[in-house]
Amino acid sequence: MRLRSLLYVPADNDRFIARAHERGADAVILDLEDAVKPEAKDKARAGLGDAVAQVGQAGARVFVRINGDLDTARLDAEAAHRAGAFGLYVAKADAAKLDALDAFLTEIGGEHDPLCFVPLIEDPAGLLNAAGIARQKRVIALTAGGEDIAAALGAEPDAETLKLPKLLIHYAAKAHGLLSFGLFRSTAAYGDLDALEAAAREARRHGFDGASCVHPSAVEILNRAFAPSAGEIAWAKRVLAAADTAAGGAFALDGQMIDAPVIQRARAILEQGGEA
Repeated sequence: MRLRSLLYVPADNDRFIARAHERGADAVILDLEDAVKPEAKDKARAGLGDAVAQVGQAGARVFVRINGDLDTARLDAEAAHRAGAFGLYVAKADAAKLDALDAFLTEIGGEHDPLCFVPLIEDPAGLLNAAGIARQKRVIALTAGGEDIAAALGAEPDAETLKLPKLLIHYAAKAHGLLSFGLFRSTAAYGDLDALEAAAREARRHGFDGASCVHPSAVEILNRAFAPSAGEIAWAKRVLAAADTAAGGAFALDGQMIDAPVIQRARAILEQGGEA
């Protein structure tokens, strides 16, 4: 599954919803949490049926970011389920909340209910239990709520303070075979597109699969930065072609020793580029 760009759209903004499918994002996150005022949440939730269909009409996966308190989260999750969303972005995620939501969705949708989870880890307790969160049912990816983590730590949400928390969450995701989303900066800072691209390329070097964004101008940048270059694809093809003809074990190519981990990386590059 390739999810390089995940565009947040307020679930109560008809104008943004109407054009979200034109933005080229691999996924759209309809936000019922921070982007929607308390008095507008019921209406936004009731409109998910139309909103999910609209933002997903060009093929983007559609997530719904649900609210943090469990009672409201259940209402949001049921509405997302009825609307046919692909998954939930679970705010203020912890293992107990994910377990409760899984049980609730199984009750209303059956054992084979397809709705998946992307937990947003947003506080130090969640950070220290990232591996436990990764092991919960329905979880396909992990990501950090950078602004929330920084606020909980009393820190500035800059690259230096966010790098270690985001890496720990990233390592937990990869240790459990999950996707990992994020940049070493705040998602809220979208004005400097050059800095955004540099951050996306840095995140990809660390093995992140994609990142969320709050403005459509970031989508093309994320799609490009989280995809392998033509040079990388050409290198991967040479590696695999040479591996097919090698007698086995390690071999040399272009002045580099090629062994099993390098071959694995070449295969991954072709999968990321849609060439596998």
